Amino acid sequence: MMRYRLLADLVVAVHVTFIIFVVVGGLLVWRWPGLLWLHVPAALWGVLIVGIGFPCPLTWLEKYLRRMGAEQVYAGGFIDHYIKGELYPRGLNPLMQALAVVVTVVGYTGLLMGRRHAHARLTARPPTA
Repeated sequence: MMRYRLLADLVVAVHVTFIIFVVVGGLLVWRWPGLLWLHVPAALWGVLIVGIGFPCPLTWLEKYLRRMGAEQVYAGGFIDHYIKGELYPRGLNPLMQALAVVVTVVGYTGLLMGRRHAHARLTARPPTA
């Protein structure tokens, strides 16, 4: 039973890490451009989960493990249970979602602008003497 509880807690940690990556991954791509190929699908998945209400398999897995560990299983989704009302007041949910979108957009805007400037520097002609 204890093994299931520990596994459920591990799933929670992975879930939180994934959510943080979805939100700040665009900024991380500035430093590590190779993360772009991981972040784009993660961000699209996040949009599906939050925007459409698609059920997350990590939530399902955590609840399954909690049941197997004889623990009480919460109703609703992961964000509703762990984040809303815990990390910020429930009434701020639209604001927090907008903030997450802004952080992601700023990340990609900065990435694109940085690449544009780098490309311009590389293709600029050296001054003639």
